[in-house]
Amino acid sequence: MMRVKSLHVMFSLLFVFSLLLYTTITSSTERTAIQLVIDDAIGPATEDYIVRALEKADQQRAELVVIRMDTPGGLDSAMRGIIKSIINSSVPVVTYVAPSGSRAASAGTYILYASHIAAMAPGTNLGAATPVKIGGFSPPDISGKDKKESPTDSDSMQKKIINDAIAYIRGLAELRGRNQDWAEKAVREAASLQASEALKINVIDIVATGIADLFAQINGRKVMIQGHERSLNTTGLTVREINPDWRSRLLSVITNPNVAYILMLMGIYGLILEFSNPGAIIPGTVGAISLLLAMYAFQLLPINYAGMSLILLGVALMVGEAFQPSFGMLGIGGTISFVFGSIILMDTDVPGLGIDLSVIITFTISSALLFIFVVGMAIKARRRPVVTGSEELVGSEAIVIDGFEHEGQVSLHGEIWRAISDTPLQKNQPTTVTSIKGLTLYVKPIENSAQE
Repeated sequence: MMRVKSLHVMFSLLFVFSLLLYTTITSSTERTAIQLVIDDAIGPATEDYIVRALEKADQQRAELVVIRMDTPGGLDSAMRGIIKSIINSSVPVVTYVAPSGSRAASAGTYILYASHIAAMAPGTNLGAATPVKIGGFSPPDISGKDKKESPTDSDSMQKKIINDAIAYIRGLAELRGRNQDWAEKAVREAASLQASEALKINVIDIVATGIADLFAQINGRKVMIQGHERSLNTTGLTVREINPDWRSRLLSVITNPNVAYILMLMGIYGLILEFSNPGAIIPGTVGAISLLLAMYAFQLLPINYAGMSLILLGVALMVGEAFQPSFGMLGIGGTISFVFGSIILMDTDVPGLGIDLSVIITFTISSALLFIFVVGMAIKARRRPVVTGSEELVGSEAIVIDGFEHEGQVSLHGEIWRAISDTPLQKNQPTTVTSIKGLTLYVKPIENSAQE
């Protein structure tokens, strides 16, 4: 009987061990495709998210990375960082413009050209890849037609930017075997294409209605990965989405133009309050942290330094109105400077990198009220003579109750106080309070006063 039980236990243990071994082998051989999402303007946070996700996909030995994209464009520096990671990735990257109604405009077109597989859903479009200079300008006529005068320095710089962009996107097109002429047209003339037309002229590789259709069409296709040809096998792939981690989400929040703008103003206000009321600690601490975060964000955003200067001038003028009333002239001038500076602070045509007008209006009104009225009232209250407390007693007039040589009593504000004087005093003689210690007044006689 004991032998039968022992055999039963052994078989049970073997079964459990076999099940664990099968689960381990199955999980280790599971083939995955990583899905990433770009659904907004491309900036530093997007770059951080894509670059780190591609590194993670390589560590996890994923079969494929799919970037589902819908973007109006973004910053050139962030776009180039993403493209470098795609080109150097050891995992094939498929950029898929989806769902229907999405677009891969401007920077999105470059990323699409750089990907190993370029795919679009029906009803999507790409193009309009002309670079836009931060600071705002009218794109020059680079064709040379109807040009009667020599180009300005601004025109020459814009031509350099456009020529560099053309060379860059043609290089990407050559790397992936796609239409180079249309790529140049997208930069030079801001041309756009819908998905079906892009497929006809070899701008993209596939038009797919969904992920399943995409996998079916790219199965067996050959791509070049770091100089080596690889055949894609998408059969049985498990799609796993990687969302931005806490670092990317935090960077996205800080580098949002509206948040960076608010952080900058909080920093300025906090430091002003700290300087006007030394020792408050909290305003200075919050202000310093906010200002440092704003400076970090502005290093990554297309900040216009003229806009920043106008904002600082506006704040200075409004503070000046609080200290030295000028019948509103300084306050009005400061408000106007603040508004114009805020409007052009993020002076760029790049979508998604401007400051919302409602935020500007709200903080302009709040700033005017804070500096002109609140700070002004606080300064006026600070300048008023003290009317309460021990400070108010110093300099007040006290009357001697009974004459004394060194220590006696005086009447002050209807109260009897213990008083000390270095000079002998007579009854009803007026004196001046020079200082106070505890409940004792130090007094001295008022010169040329009438004495009884």
